[in-house]
Amino acid sequence: MIHITAQMRVLVAIESVDGRKGIDSLVRVCHDQLSEDPITGCVFIFRSRRRTSIRLLSYDGQGYWLAQKRLSKGRFAWWPESNSPAKRQEAYEAQLLMVAGDVSRVCAAPMWRRVSELK
Repeated sequence: MIHITAQMRVLVAIESVDGRKGIDSLVRVCHDQLSEDPITGCVFIFRSRRRTSIRLLSYDGQGYWLAQKRLSKGRFAWWPESNSPAKRQEAYEAQLLMVAGDVSRVCAAPMWRRVSELK
């Protein structure tokens, strides 16, 4: 199971990938197109060309996890835009994306930051 926590890096690939790609091919996409190493524990999210499915790739220290969600009706209407090949997302944004939500319409509370100790 891929569990996305607030401390994890989540990268969403901007361009679609072939839905037939397996783990090895998606790892190659991470290296070649996204310039990222999937062994770092980052969660990568890819979408199909028709926007009917998304795939999550993650490495847990022992091996790769690959999860896929295919919508029975409709499409993933919202997808991030960027000039770079991937865009970083917060954990809650990734969770919204997985349920086919529109991340641009959600206003969440500010991210928690550690306060330095008083002296």
